[in-house]
Amino acid sequence: MSRLPKMIGGMGTGLTRLAELLERRRAQAQQEDTPASAAEPSPVPVPAAAPEPAPESARTGAPESARAAASVRAGAPESAGAEPGGAEPAPEHVPAPPGYAPAVAARPDPVAAVPWGVRVAAEVAWRLLILAGTLWVLMRVISSVQLVVLAFTAALLITALLQPTVAWLKRHGVPRGLATAMTFIAGFVIMGLVGWFVVWQVTENIDDLSKQVQQGIKDFKHWLLNSPFHVTEDQINSIADNLSQAIGSNTKDITTAGIEGVQVIIEVLTGILLAMFSTLFLLYDGPKIWQWLLKLFPAAAREGVAGAGPRAWATLTAYVRGTVIVALIDAIFIGVGLFFLDVPLAVPLAVFIFLFAFIPLVGAVVSGALAVIVALVTRDVFTATMVLVVVLSVQQIEGHVLQPFILGRAVRVHPLAVVLSVAAGSLIAGIGGAVVAVPLAAVTNTVVGYLRAHARENAVGAVASAGPDRAPAPDPVHRG
Repeated sequence: MSRLPKMIGGMGTGLTRLAELLERRRAQAQQEDTPASAAEPSPVPVPAAAPEPAPESARTGAPESARAAASVRAGAPESAGAEPGGAEPAPEHVPAPPGYAPAVAARPDPVAAVPWGVRVAAEVAWRLLILAGTLWVLMRVISSVQLVVLAFTAALLITALLQPTVAWLKRHGVPRGLATAMTFIAGFVIMGLVGWFVVWQVTENIDDLSKQVQQGIKDFKHWLLNSPFHVTEDQINSIADNLSQAIGSNTKDITTAGIEGVQVIIEVLTGILLAMFSTLFLLYDGPKIWQWLLKLFPAAAREGVAGAGPRAWATLTAYVRGTVIVALIDAIFIGVGLFFLDVPLAVPLAVFIFLFAFIPLVGAVVSGALAVIVALVTRDVFTATMVLVVVLSVQQIEGHVLQPFILGRAVRVHPLAVVLSVAAGSLIAGIGGAVVAVPLAAVTNTVVGYLRAHARENAVGAVASAGPDRAPAPDPVHRG
């Protein structure tokens, strides 16, 4: 019987070693299955409990395997242990999601989610808004100082007309100051004499013109009574009474218009004085003023602006010179036609035709209609018809022969651009805006064309200087 405890102790030792071996194999298998990136500290160890009293075999000299088995039964395997120093245990390992879990795609960048066309439209839109706001502010500023702007613009046009004379005198040995003074005085004296002649002709013939108008109204009334329109004398008298009542009821408005007319005259005189002084200084110090203006531009853009300025001035000079020649030809031929048709105020009407020719499209229509109305009121329907034929013939010759030959390609602007420019100028600044609209459009066309060509040349020069190896690759979207 004394061998039985020893046999039981040997069997227990063998089972304990087998358990330890299985535990190590299981731990190795778990480490091989877990990825290296997901490796975490070992699980939280369980604090070892107080060892139970050793069995009888240990007290009687049992081997150490029996004590290991006792520790396994107590829940403290040899592979686990607490961290040194009594520190907090490491957090428990979070296993990776299983392979069958659905994958969640990351949200795209908001910029990448917007279509390319929408992004381009947005970029263009906010830039256009900035340009529109700048243009609106500029228009508000111009409308606040409209008189000064119109006076300076008129001075530019007059300077463009007179400056070739100053240059011609300087080439023939006349000093700059004397050449400027001679040209300035002669130019404004001629313009003043033309204005005085028109006023003198109108005041000298106003009595005869009023009598002829009254007689023309009577003849027109008689023609209406005998016309196929079946107009009665009572209807004509009713229309005349209504006109008289309208004039009488609007007396206050007429008086107010007269007061405003006085203010307009004062503003016109002020504008004339500003234009005269501006013209004088532009004729004398034009190049110095241009050099000073160039300093206001950034250094990078100064070269392009310096090249565009002379071309813009050449375009403006060609426009003014050509318009004066065309207007003079129109006034002479239409005035001669009015003179031979025995229309009163033929010379003042010719002067009006000359002045209104500076307003493209609208000026020719207004001056021609004025001549036809004067012929109709003072003469008869046949004379008015002949005046209309003369005006239309001269204007057709002007549009198809004179303007293309005299103005040439330097100031060629599309007819649609002319119409829109005149309409916009008249809405912004009235008659003055209509006069300035077309030369401004011509100058803008010249400047934009030159700056585009200058930028293209600079780009080609930069590519050539960089060499073929550093030349940028062509854009596949814009290949020809």
